[in-house]
Amino acid sequence: MEPLIETRNLKKYFKTPSGELHAVDGMDLRIAEGQTLGVVGESGCGKSTLGRTILRLLEPSSGDILFEGRSILGHGKRGLRAMRKSMQIIFQDPYSSIDPRMTVGEIIAEPLVVSGLAPGRGQVAEVVRGLMEKVELSRRLEGAYPHELDGGRRQRIGIARALSVGPRFIVCDEPVSALDVSVQAQILNLMMDLQDELNLTYLFITHNLSVVKHISDEIAVMYLGRCVEVAPSAELFARPLHPYTRALLGAIPSIDLGSRGKKREIIRGEVTSPIDPKPGCRFAPRCADGSAACAEGECGLVEVSPGHSVACRSAAQLG
Repeated sequence: MEPLIETRNLKKYFKTPSGELHAVDGMDLRIAEGQTLGVVGESGCGKSTLGRTILRLLEPSSGDILFEGRSILGHGKRGLRAMRKSMQIIFQDPYSSIDPRMTVGEIIAEPLVVSGLAPGRGQVAEVVRGLMEKVELSRRLEGAYPHELDGGRRQRIGIARALSVGPRFIVCDEPVSALDVSVQAQILNLMMDLQDELNLTYLFITHNLSVVKHISDEIAVMYLGRCVEVAPSAELFARPLHPYTRALLGAIPSIDLGSRGKKREIIRGEVTSPIDPKPGCRFAPRCADGSAACAEGECGLVEVSPGHSVACRSAAQLG
């Protein structure tokens, strides 16, 4: 199946007084239409930068981004404006991502007006009400302001706004991390229902492994700007190969009393600086399975089984 979204050796570096910060460093991802790729990793690993770079909210340092097999890096302002209708984003904080001076109806209507998709006032109001119904927002809230609503309703506004221009691909940048657990489940189920109904494709960024398991078809694990493992969701949880992935999964809280004696992977040592990093595996200084070869040369993703790739010499041999 041809991917809807593909990145090829995508890199995003930031200049700092100390050197170049390698936020995203050589990411190769493929997302089929109608599928969800979950991206997980600890804070600062480059997840959000990856999502924003794919949408060209941040310009990549090098590499390529393809939508339906065509590069989007050559688009100028007009091309980007057209592309925005197909590629949208749902931000992490539902309050800071919406204008507190606008009503719910005005917030959802703004992309329609800017893009010229619904030029008439009556037509705009009709589309807005349809979107509110789709994301399960009561019509009585159309004239309400964001500060009058709870976090779950605010995030529904963000989802409706993203859907307003009819996108095919949506970057979901930790869309439930700021919400209560019960509300998280409601928003996740809503997003999955919308995906089935509208055939949406998601890049779902999160640090919550329980969430990513629930919503993702495939999961990519990031560490300091690089993908260290990618696999179908069930496969990754059943057979994690990279030491970092095993440590992440081992940190998931469990209510199973039988797991008390289970040995956990413990990550020791300090995080390597992402500024002008040295050659070699970036996880090597913290890895119990590391060798001298790991610190000397790069280890790219190696496919160990269909759809399951890992960037680790020892793990690739075991796989």
